Amino acid sequence: MHSNHSTLAQQIIPGHASLTRNIMLAIGGSLLLWASAKLQVPFYPVPMTMQTFVVLMIGTVYGWRLGVATVGLYLLEGALGLPVFAGTPEKGIGLAYIVGPTGGYLVGYLVAAAVTGALAGIGWDRRASTTILSMLAGTAVIYASGLAWLGTVVGWDKPVLAWGLIPFLLGDVLKLALAAAILPLTWKLVAKDPSPR
Repeated sequence: MHSNHSTLAQQIIPGHASLTRNIMLAIGGSLLLWASAKLQVPFYPVPMTMQTFVVLMIGTVYGWRLGVATVGLYLLEGALGLPVFAGTPEKGIGLAYIVGPTGGYLVGYLVAAAVTGALAGIGWDRRASTTILSMLAGTAVIYASGLAWLGTVVGWDKPVLAWGLIPFLLGDVLKLALAAAILPLTWKLVAKDPSPR
């Protein structure tokens, strides 16, 4: 994927090709994902967290390559047994958790980071209207993957949409509105910043 625009991370923290910068951003992003998974509203079978918001923001702010690498690092941490996922260690840990009911959402995070990062690469994070469309696309990817896996694990005879989609729609609307407010405003602030980059 080729991007025509720099990412917000590149604007705020210069050093486009800096390996050190990218490693620090990936570690910081994976820690933010970890924290966002732990701050949750209990719900079965899928906990409600700010994690989808953080995934979409990481993809958008970091760009698709670093966004996917960051989410991949987070998933690797979880696969290796660190209790980084929502509901760990109580509901399992490591690969056992990944293949559980929420595994499809976790896989969807990787693709969503790529989608929102690619759309940010063509400037979709600079206006509220296109930010909303980008976040909708990323959210749709997460739900498509998550619901497909949830239905496979628990059975399609169960109320999959009632468990894995409907309870989260209002929260997702608020998250999209938050992203649509934050990202374009941040771009305006960065553009006005007279400090050398």
